Amino acid sequence: MFNETYKLSNGVEIPKLGLGTWLLDDAQTEQAVRDAVAIGYRHIDTAQAYMNEAGVGEGIRSCGVAREELFITTKVAAEAKTYDAVTQSIDESLSKLGLDYIDLVIIHSPQPWVEFREENHYFEENKEAWKAMEAAYKTGKVKAIGLSNFLQDDIENIFTSCEIKPMVNQVLAHVSNTPFELIEFCQKNDILVEAYSPIAHGAVLNNAEVQTIADQYGVSVAQLCLRYAIQLGLVVIPKTANPDHMRNNVELDFTISDADMETLKNLERIQDYGEHSFFPVFGGKLK
Repeated sequence: MFNETYKLSNGVEIPKLGLGTWLLDDAQTEQAVRDAVAIGYRHIDTAQAYMNEAGVGEGIRSCGVAREELFITTKVAAEAKTYDAVTQSIDESLSKLGLDYIDLVIIHSPQPWVEFREENHYFEENKEAWKAMEAAYKTGKVKAIGLSNFLQDDIENIFTSCEIKPMVNQVLAHVSNTPFELIEFCQKNDILVEAYSPIAHGAVLNNAEVQTIADQYGVSVAQLCLRYAIQLGLVVIPKTANPDHMRNNVELDFTISDADMETLKNLERIQDYGEHSFFPVFGGKLK
């Protein structure tokens, strides 16, 4: 699994599997990065909003693997909606990470979190933000640029004025909640889709129907969910600080049948993410 990559529209290769770090503090993140790299991970995902970029940086420096072998993603704060604010955000991330360049930087949300999925799409502001992303790309501060949580009209807005098209859109996508139309739109426009929360923050683990299918393949529900997303052509970035879970999450050497993929695609949507329901993507307004 570790050797499998997708190629972005600019030719940069990105590992299909990464380590998510949401809700981990600096110390936890530093150790998680070291553990993940020792297991074989080479793709680490963080964000300004996670407030653990420094931990990622320490993990990178102490993991024993050359920086060039790692693929590091971070995200511009959702509230940064001017050229200067985005430029400053990227520079701050470089400083906190302690890196000369970042492999992928994405805009965390089309709206500030307190206005997430409300009427104002911040179309003009996102055009300005994207210009700053392009500038960082042109100067070599970042190797690839993209988006997160952008819907089709948000992406089409970027298309109206961009010089460089977004290379990635990172979205909530998992068994029982997969945005198929958005994925298809992105893939038709050479935008790689990344699935965050590919195991639905654990909310899918107790689903009897999913468990039955997983049992047929002799795998865990988590493994089935990750394989499902990969077979849809998505990058997966499951979050964990547990080395056993990290190992489990890479054992994906099986193929889900077409019939089982159709069943998984059409499962009743999960509405309740339990303790994680506060996250804006899941309907809350706190971040």
